[in-house]
Amino acid sequence: MRIVDVIAKKRDGHALSREEIDLFVSGAGSGTVPDYQSSALLMAIVLRGMTHQETAWLTDAMVRSGERIDLSDIPGVKVGKHSTGGVGDKVSIVLAPLAAACGVVMPKMSGRGLGHTGGTLDKLESIPGFRVDLSVEEFKSVLRDVGTSIIGQTASLAPADKKLYALRDVTATIESIPLISASIMSKKLAEGSDVVVLDVKCGDGAFMKDGSDARALATSMVAIGTHAGVRTEAFITDMETPLGRAIGNSLEVIECLETLKGRGPQDLTDVAMRFASRMVVLAGIESDAGKARARVAAALESGRAIETLGRMIARQGGDRRIIDDYSRLPLVPDREHCVAPRAGFVTGMKAEAVGRASNMLGAGRTKVGDPVDHAVGIVALAKPGDAVEHGQPLLEIHHRDRRGLDAARALCGEAVTIGDEAPQPRANVLGEVR
Repeated sequence: MRIVDVIAKKRDGHALSREEIDLFVSGAGSGTVPDYQSSALLMAIVLRGMTHQETAWLTDAMVRSGERIDLSDIPGVKVGKHSTGGVGDKVSIVLAPLAAACGVVMPKMSGRGLGHTGGTLDKLESIPGFRVDLSVEEFKSVLRDVGTSIIGQTASLAPADKKLYALRDVTATIESIPLISASIMSKKLAEGSDVVVLDVKCGDGAFMKDGSDARALATSMVAIGTHAGVRTEAFITDMETPLGRAIGNSLEVIECLETLKGRGPQDLTDVAMRFASRMVVLAGIESDAGKARARVAAALESGRAIETLGRMIARQGGDRRIIDDYSRLPLVPDREHCVAPRAGFVTGMKAEAVGRASNMLGAGRTKVGDPVDHAVGIVALAKPGDAVEHGQPLLEIHHRDRRGLDAARALCGEAVTIGDEAPQPRANVLGEVR
């Protein structure tokens, strides 16, 4: 079997066999298939697509390219979670301790931000001393003792995906639902969870702008997990507007702490509680949604959730004093406001523009390896539906010595629209795929 024949087969629109996909993935990972041939096949997949069966085989081949973490010695149903990424998406930092406080075991390997989207690891690293580079054994130890742990993905998990993703990044082959699905699910399946819950973002600040594309991606990933024998479900959630009010690493950590104390923004609280409630049912702790939601609410109100986060922070080397003393987080004194150009109602706040504005300040990166300023970012003082007066501050820009301030201010101005009537409210959860 020659790889050139596999390329030609997909170029002509035919489905590939499992053996042909294995040849491609193993060859790309080992270097026996040169990059130019791997890139050619990736482009053929983008143009011709893949069936659910092909995508499942591709995922499995990428899982088998590395190690798979064995969590079977940790009691309980292990429930993993993944988000496709967005602006102000800090759900995992709230959800992990909240679910663990309800008895769910939630292992979480996360990524860094790139482009206009933020990354969970970058946010957690704004906590002084916090380690995201735990070994697998350290990760499992925290899971046993705390019920959750959030770390970076180890190099040994799905290494073929890392190679293929690097090629996709430079060959305009990112935008393919089969390739996106296989990339995400290969890492989630290798993490060793019994159940996977997916957060597929949809809207201006997401990679999936359109509802039908978001549902197609969710359906594809659920099919992959199901084929692999792992119960997989997906929520499609709104990313037209930034989630919560804070965009930027330490600012988002503060918002997570406030949410776990019961004082967070309603949209973030609602999404986190929806996920946690479903996880409680999937873990077999409660049998119906009503009882699960009551358990989650009790974990918040009693303080168990914020106490669980404190234990996780301490076990991963972080300064748990930040829970009560936000001044221990990196912060900047410089502020600038984007104000309402007229009276009316906020009718829109485009998430991507706000995310890009935060990156201009230094909160994110445009390429892998860029340094991140954990202190800077943006806080939304008004959200769509709010009535505002002329000159009222809408967005508060936290900057360091004016770095990127002019560009960020321009993007913030483009992001917000003011109208005469309040817009219809958007649901936080737009749909489910089970």
